[in-house]
Amino acid sequence: MILSAVDYKFHPGEEKVIKEYIEDEFPFFVSLDAETEIIANLSPSEWEKHFEFHAQCFYDDSTEKERKDFRQFAKKLIKANDEVSEEEHQFYSLMKSIWKMN
Repeated sequence: MILSAVDYKFHPGEEKVIKEYIEDEFPFFVSLDAETEIIANLSPSEWEKHFEFHAQCFYDDSTEKERKDFRQFAKKLIKANDEVSEEEHQFYSLMKSIWKMN
């Protein structure tokens, strides 16, 4: 979710990509509203730490295939509005670095 917010814009295309991913990957209900509220209550200076924490948790709990699939989702997400901001690229690169995908 932070990937779609780091440029201070949340585009309908990004929301669509997120919803499709959640529907495809999670057999149980996941509330976008809950995560959106968590992110909304963080200051932009806290986003990177929050992102790093969750990227590391996902790395620890996922398979290589799951990480590759998520990387494809993340790439689709940051391209959903037809432009990739510097901030989106920075967080995408950070995720790949944490997951040792460089």
